[in-house]
Amino acid sequence: MPAERLQKIIAAAGVASRRKAEELITSGRVMVNGQPVTELGSKADPEQDHIRVDGKLLHAPERFSYIVLNKPKGYVTTVSDPEHRPTVMDLVKSVKGRVYPIGRLDWASEGLLLLTNDGALANALMKAASHVPKTYVVKVAGVPDETKLDKLRRGISIAEKGGRRVRTAPAQIKLIREGDNPWLEVIIIEGRNRQVRKMFEEVGHHVEKIRRVQYGPLKLDVPPGEFRSLTLEEVAKLKSAASGSKNVAPSAKAAAARSEFAPSRSKPAASGSKFFPPRSKSVKPQRIKPQRRNSRP
Repeated sequence: MPAERLQKIIAAAGVASRRKAEELITSGRVMVNGQPVTELGSKADPEQDHIRVDGKLLHAPERFSYIVLNKPKGYVTTVSDPEHRPTVMDLVKSVKGRVYPIGRLDWASEGLLLLTNDGALANALMKAASHVPKTYVVKVAGVPDETKLDKLRRGISIAEKGGRRVRTAPAQIKLIREGDNPWLEVIIIEGRNRQVRKMFEEVGHHVEKIRRVQYGPLKLDVPPGEFRSLTLEEVAKLKSAASGSKNVAPSAKAAAARSEFAPSRSKPAASGSKFFPPRSKSVKPQRIKPQRRNSRP
């Protein structure tokens, strides 16, 4: 890390304001690597140098990592698993520092999963009050009629752990591929355990496949099993969404992309569209490792 002015390092660590930090330096209360420093403008590296203020070792502010992973089927969303099943942590071993998944995608679910060591952001996103939209594409067994879909759109009672029943918030649902087992796009603003699966079970339709393709302002844009760091702009948008100051609907760009495979009810989506492989042959996703950038907001 490049060396920085001492007063800036002290202020960033929360010890004092920058002006007060200057007073600490000029009064001889700051030491770097065992030597007193009294000259303003002196620099140090908070990751390499031992900086003490009034004899107390200064710890560099924690650097946060923000990762978006395309979780494949067959991994559990947990840091460790007592049954020794593969976990999502096996897919991000190359990430420097420890990160934790935000929310869950169950073993059979796929798609966009966020991981970070920013506890404040994780807690904000997990709160129901944040109302951050989450977009899924879902394949269900059988064709649900409009009456059933309207029930899901309005909110439906589902069972939680322990048998307690709760009513889901209104959801957006539309058909994106017709068939005996159709695909639908589902947008919810909650994150209850297995919520989408339970919603469709309540109206008599088993969810065969489910993939999360968007989380607030973030779109799924990496191959299965791969990940990338968020950009500073994406982190800022995610924090804005988590603050609850405004709901972040799927972006216009994402909506335009989905329109390629979101037909009217009378016209099925074209085979080979963004989320669906061609029917004529099996297509294996090409695993191209994206460039991994260090996002340090």
